[in-house]
Amino acid sequence: MKGWIDGFQDSLSYIEQNLSEELDISVIAAKAALSPFYYQRIFGALCGMTVGEYIRARRMTLAAQELSGSAEKVIDIAVKYGYDSPDSFAKAFQRFHGITPSQAREPGASLRYLAPMHIKISLEGGSMLDYRIVEKSQFTIVGVKRRFNSDTSYQEVPKFWDEWLAQGEKRPIMGTFGLCLDMDGKEFDYWIADLYFPWEEIPEGCETRVIPASLWAQFPCTLKTLQDTNTKIWSEWLPSLQGYELVDEYDIEVYLAPEPGSNEVRTFIWVPLKKA
Repeated sequence: MKGWIDGFQDSLSYIEQNLSEELDISVIAAKAALSPFYYQRIFGALCGMTVGEYIRARRMTLAAQELSGSAEKVIDIAVKYGYDSPDSFAKAFQRFHGITPSQAREPGASLRYLAPMHIKISLEGGSMLDYRIVEKSQFTIVGVKRRFNSDTSYQEVPKFWDEWLAQGEKRPIMGTFGLCLDMDGKEFDYWIADLYFPWEEIPEGCETRVIPASLWAQFPCTLKTLQDTNTKIWSEWLPSLQGYELVDEYDIEVYLAPEPGSNEVRTFIWVPLKKA
């Protein structure tokens, strides 16, 4: 676990040392020996915000300090922290601090501050997280997909589900799976899908995708505890994982029909693994 934590801390140090430079998520993730997909998932669970939100907040923090403590021009500070114009910088600054850059130079101006993050592991009361590791053959899914940005996906993916559910009986698939696939930088595809069998017709507007054979860590949860379970997977279970490594760049949410006599959807999170 120490090596994993050290690698993640290296990535945070790299961000801090390069806030005035262009930051590439692939380079940041490599500092932690993780893929961009898994790095962003783990960062969100550990830090409570996206990588992009953290970088913007740190840049706004430093920009405010420079505005209030120096005579440097606003345009120079804006360019230093990646903004092309004073207007775009001023809008971002006001969203974060609640005041304009010029107001930040007034005596007694109230400014927000986000300290640099550091990974610290503390042992507290243990929390139970049930899971099992199973081996599954290759399978194929059929469904609809949409491209999302990781910075806004927590807000936008639920809207995707709402739009799909609003179709009612016209829905071409049941929605057994929710999958994050094909990460490219901050962009990834999210699928709402079912199992596909070759003798079936592909519904209009749907596509198919093969999911390779793999070992899977399967975590049971409920719709209400899905987000909490997801956070525990990345912040508690993964750092202490021994004998296995993450593989590929996706994970899967599984939604199955309720057990007889129950109205609660059976929900799981699947994470692909390989033996270390």
